[in-house]
Amino acid sequence: MIPTPHIDLDNPELIAKTVLMPGDPLRAKYIADTFLTNVVQINQTRNMWGYTGNFGKKKVTVMGSGMGMASIGIYSYELFAFYGVENIIRIGSCGSYTEDLNVYDVVLVEKAWSESSYAKTMGVTNLKTITPSKSLNNRLIKSAAKLNIKIHPSTIHSSDVFYRLKSEQYKEIQAKYGVSAVEMESFALFANAKALNKKAACLLTVSDSLVKQEATSAKERQEAFTKMMEIALHSI
Repeated sequence: MIPTPHIDLDNPELIAKTVLMPGDPLRAKYIADTFLTNVVQINQTRNMWGYTGNFGKKKVTVMGSGMGMASIGIYSYELFAFYGVENIIRIGSCGSYTEDLNVYDVVLVEKAWSESSYAKTMGVTNLKTITPSKSLNNRLIKSAAKLNIKIHPSTIHSSDVFYRLKSEQYKEIQAKYGVSAVEMESFALFANAKALNKKAACLLTVSDSLVKQEATSAKERQEAFTKMMEIALHSI
């Protein structure tokens, strides 16, 4: 079923087998402009920009997912199911729940815990914790080592809610489930990968600390998370 309701592209050959997926479509454009050659724009529907180009000799697509599990759930499903994508690596931002993670640290997700019903509703699993692809994670670990970039393998919290009325509730969640950071997409991405027998992984850069009350600007989140981008690109 192509084009899909959300990706206006009728030629699946223009999308690489591996897709890097930031939440922000402007970050997708930044990656394409900064790191890729021979770039072709493959989507602009709903301003969810996507680009395919070459990183060295390797073909890669980078496309935004939007915010939240519902949004990444739609885009990753369509890429996996209708465009022949085999691997999606989310490259996003997260908030730190612990003293050990500082702003700009890079997190490699080992498990995503969520109170979301996404996976149950989809019919994938009733479990609240989903894991990424081990093979993709191993490639990301090797890439980070070659680039001499420190990463923090972690269990993270995929939340459905950005603004909680009980703002300190994260402390209970962190203590009970052993999660060290929070974002809003990985659980759904991993669920889709398992449902469709595909591979998914997630790298996150700490954009703010709930513990230390530190934060980055919107422009920094768009353009300054280059270590995470380089790890993902060199893993392909």
